Amino acid sequence: MATNPRTVTRAVDPLFLERWSPRAFDSSPIPQADLDTLFDAARWAPSAFNYQPWRFLYAHRDSADWSRFLGVLLPFNQSWVQHASALVYVLSDTLMAAPGSNDAKPSHSHSFDAGAAWALLALQATRLGYHTHAMSGVDFDAARTELAVPDRFRIEAAVAIGRMGDKSVLPEALQAREVPSDRKDIAAFARPGNFVD
Repeated sequence: MATNPRTVTRAVDPLFLERWSPRAFDSSPIPQADLDTLFDAARWAPSAFNYQPWRFLYAHRDSADWSRFLGVLLPFNQSWVQHASALVYVLSDTLMAAPGSNDAKPSHSHSFDAGAAWALLALQATRLGYHTHAMSGVDFDAARTELAVPDRFRIEAAVAIGRMGDKSVLPEALQAREVPSDRKDIAAFARPGNFVD
């Protein structure tokens, strides 16, 4: 297991530092009960009007759907995701009806809300000893067709889930990158007052 070089200057819960996005997975199966626990965590994410616009489509490795789910990733991602335990596509409903109404209108926060759900899923995975790696390296048009995603839903990302494996399963060029990444300093993205870049 890679050493975690991350440090913080505040009392951040260690869970946030333990969560990172490896590419080396060990190909072991993930029990459905564990995957359902990740989805259960995701469902507690906040959302506008509690609309919960996220949807998760998934395939276990070695299931009948695995090759279809893997096949709509870009080739670079297929090369390492093939060793994951499950592959999940995160979708968001771009339309929303106010409570008590059937009049669906464009949702401003569908992606934001689905991102919150994905974050909770990732943190729960870390708590259970799994790792997740979200990616936008997807042939989105092919994914929409292959997974029968209606036009009103946006395909946000794909997420590989599994237990971390030895980095030797990766192409040589990726092995050196198989460490947790650092983050920008707080001052680079949070400041009082108006926007300044």
